[in-house]
Amino acid sequence: MLVLTCPCCGATAEETELAPGGEAHIARVGPGADASAFEAYLFHRKNPKGVHFERWRHAHGCGKWFHAARNTVTLEVYGTYPAQTPEPPRELLEKIAAKVPGFDPEART
Repeated sequence: MLVLTCPCCGATAEETELAPGGEAHIARVGPGADASAFEAYLFHRKNPKGVHFERWRHAHGCGKWFHAARNTVTLEVYGTYPAQTPEPPRELLEKIAAKVPGFDPEART
């Protein structure tokens, strides 16, 4: 089972207490976007094997959104951070690079 720590309230929660929100750090389109931009937003997402940055909501807790970095193969969670953070914290990227051979923090965005 996936276990994440909410950076907003500090609670550690199983995935059944959380709601997934898809890929983190993507450009979300608004009502004025053309059809191709909206299609890209809805359907053209990364689905990596390995390190992935995702949005989660502490649905049965504080209700706040946050980001998580985890491995889609091993389910190892590298860390969580507030959703208002525009990109993963440098310390987290360095932690992942130390654990995952071939992970390049500069190439992830």
